[in-house]
Amino acid sequence: MALLSLFAPCPRGLEEPLAAELKSLGGTDVALLPGGVQFRGTIELSYRVNLWSRIASRVLLQVKRAEYQNEQDLYDLARSVRWGGWFAPDQTLRVDVTAIRSPLRSLEFATLRVKDAICDRFRDEVGRRPTVDTRFPEIRVSVFLTQDSATLYLDTSGEPLFKRGYRTDSVEAPLRENLAAGILALTGWAPEEVLFDPMCGSGTFLIEAALIAHGIAPGANRAFGFERLIGFEPRQWERLLTEAKDLRRPAAQPSIYGSDRSEQAVTATLNSLHGLGLEASVKVSKMNALHAEAPATAGILVSNPPYGVRIGEESELLTYFPQLGNTLKQRFAGWRCYFLTDAMNFPGLIRLRESRRTPLFNGAIECRLFEFRMVTGSVKKGPSPAER
Repeated sequence: MALLSLFAPCPRGLEEPLAAELKSLGGTDVALLPGGVQFRGTIELSYRVNLWSRIASRVLLQVKRAEYQNEQDLYDLARSVRWGGWFAPDQTLRVDVTAIRSPLRSLEFATLRVKDAICDRFRDEVGRRPTVDTRFPEIRVSVFLTQDSATLYLDTSGEPLFKRGYRTDSVEAPLRENLAAGILALTGWAPEEVLFDPMCGSGTFLIEAALIAHGIAPGANRAFGFERLIGFEPRQWERLLTEAKDLRRPAAQPSIYGSDRSEQAVTATLNSLHGLGLEASVKVSKMNALHAEAPATAGILVSNPPYGVRIGEESELLTYFPQLGNTLKQRFAGWRCYFLTDAMNFPGLIRLRESRRTPLFNGAIECRLFEFRMVTGSVKKGPSPAER
């Protein structure tokens, strides 16, 4: 079976755990790039990665690549592709263009030229052209531009992979699911360890951990873009879905805990867990994080500290976070604690010295994942180690 060139974008900072995941799924020639991982595999592997990847944002199939200088070059490149071998003219289309150091002045015009080339190729071949639908397209074409090269991709995912299909409701600005899963990978958490999120919001860390503990494929409950492509192999796909169902396993004694001071957040978490049939695997309670007690003598605490309305104004934060630091020192000795935040001075706010800080991006927001190793007794704030 022919090998395809594939690319899986991900939240920046998660390239290494994504590369390890892709290798475990069968990807070859795996190479890290800023914002994603390039790899090779069969069309069946593209199905498998869509089904099983917890960290990728999409799976893109490379159609063609060439050097370019201007928008006419992009038009010629896109028109040279026999798109009719991938999808039909009666399917709706969306084209997206992203770039790093492209000399082009307008990405909107570049997008228009690629879309025109695809439609003109269909019109010349069959006398019909696809309709553009930017909201709910059946087919997505992605174009990535560097300073001198253009790569055309077909999006095999459709909706972004972080849209798992399990979220029934949520609090404001929930953490994206693939970022949460990637952070769990960075912490080194394994299902036999205790996990606790004392500010769980809509429960993204907790739910992703429960999916891992039960061996549940994150894409088992949604549709994908590859199902609309010509050449889609439904028998292969059904076999992968059956395999995924067989790999689902009961978890051991529940070791995943969460809490939040917001009743709405707790309800949102419980509703999502109920929809997945995992409510018995995660213990969630309504509680202020300052009153949290460690559910075990050791474990991993991970959280995305809330801001704004869920805690209060900036003046309250200045008193809240030092108190949170005291809670960790007094009640979580022996734990590794991780916090994702865009506050670069978070160790100073919480009055703890970090053992590691990892740059990550939550969408376009630059963040840090701070690690604090809690030991018995007071941990005083000292000079921060070099960022790595």
